Amino acid sequence: MFVVPLIERKRDGAALTAEEWSALIAAYTDGRIPDYQVSALLMAVVFRGLERHELAALTDAMLASGERLSFDGWNTPRIDKHSTGGVGDKVSLVLAPLVAACGVAVPMMSGRGLGHTGGTLDKLEAIPGFRTGLSLSEAKAQVMKIGCALIGQTPEIAPADKRLYALRDVTATVEAIPLIAASIMSKKLAEGLSGLVLDVKHGSGAFLPPTEKGLELARTMIALGEDRGCPTVALLTAMDRPLGRACGNALETEEAILALRGEGPEDLMEVTYALGVEMLLQAKVETTAKKARKKLESVLGSGLAAEKFEQIIEAQGGNPKTLDDPSVLPQAGAVEVFMAPATGVVQRVDPRLIGRAVVQLGGGRTKVDDVVDPTVGFVITVKPGDKVLAGEPIASVFAKDPAGIQLGFDALTRAIVIGDKLREKPLPLISHRVTKAGVEVLGKAAS
Repeated sequence: MFVVPLIERKRDGAALTAEEWSALIAAYTDGRIPDYQVSALLMAVVFRGLERHELAALTDAMLASGERLSFDGWNTPRIDKHSTGGVGDKVSLVLAPLVAACGVAVPMMSGRGLGHTGGTLDKLEAIPGFRTGLSLSEAKAQVMKIGCALIGQTPEIAPADKRLYALRDVTATVEAIPLIAASIMSKKLAEGLSGLVLDVKHGSGAFLPPTEKGLELARTMIALGEDRGCPTVALLTAMDRPLGRACGNALETEEAILALRGEGPEDLMEVTYALGVEMLLQAKVETTAKKARKKLESVLGSGLAAEKFEQIIEAQGGNPKTLDDPSVLPQAGAVEVFMAPATGVVQRVDPRLIGRAVVQLGGGRTKVDDVVDPTVGFVITVKPGDKVLAGEPIASVFAKDPAGIQLGFDALTRAIVIGDKLREKPLPLISHRVTKAGVEVLGKAAS
């Protein structure tokens, strides 16, 4: 295949045909096109974008490069959720068993940490023995047996996306809305879903901080899903501060377990319930948001959600005792409390600085083959707007050694800003609901 004319055409702002995208992706997946040519094409897409028919063709080509989960003849509704990534975002670990305990099948395919953001797979693998690398047949059997599987992208699903994503990660072409949308939706559409709920982050700690970019990404993914028979809805949620208290793999897993016991931080539970409501409505197991919220709260309060997570852990080779005794999780070698350096009001807790510090401590990757230390991270007990006294404990650092403690203290000193008053109002926790019908600005965002 002669690729240079396609690169030139996209570079100059013209469109490729659906047939050209299909042939190009197939050839690249088979190794018949070199990385450097595809890199040039990706950079052209970053600057020139994709027309709607091009985006559709790219998504379909990546989807067609592999296999799909098929639940033909099984009537249980299958709903998944996808987050665009954040700091302290352990929602999936709470949401998947909670929704599954409500009678909805959740075949949840997740990713690893990327840049300053954490990954669901890394958090799950903090549980001793937990296996995320299930085959499609294993995942299908588990979903049909217990209603949920928490897996990574298998070699069978969208292998073209896996190759393209690795290339984007090293060519500064990750943060392009058409490429993000095609990557996410090619994997989600392979899951055999009845519906999809998106958690699109915006704010300083998001991959796409501006609200208008989050809305554009949401609308793009919704169109891809709806056009392919997968009803899709999105919520825009805040990532201008970490979600919950814990940041770091084992720490976030422990916080998710506490949430399933009814002891979760308020912001984490609000986002979890809001996404869960959308999942139950899409599954048609409830007809109103009020009824769906009540069902979720009832299932969590009864212990059924925690019991479901225990079943998932056991089915995927993990230690089921983790639910009763989170100390089974790996523990940090050094822990120190961080005190407020001054009296005043917390003006900012910078999620990007916190996320990068977790990576520097060893809790994330700077290279694909880096080994992640699940024990390191932070527990931060203050939010923007909180009043603090000098010397008051406001966070803890979990590290491998004293050098890591110092690194963590330095990061917290930069990330937690204290002043005389709150100078910038934090983003509403949940600000917009996006469907094929349009964008709804939610009450707190409208004020």
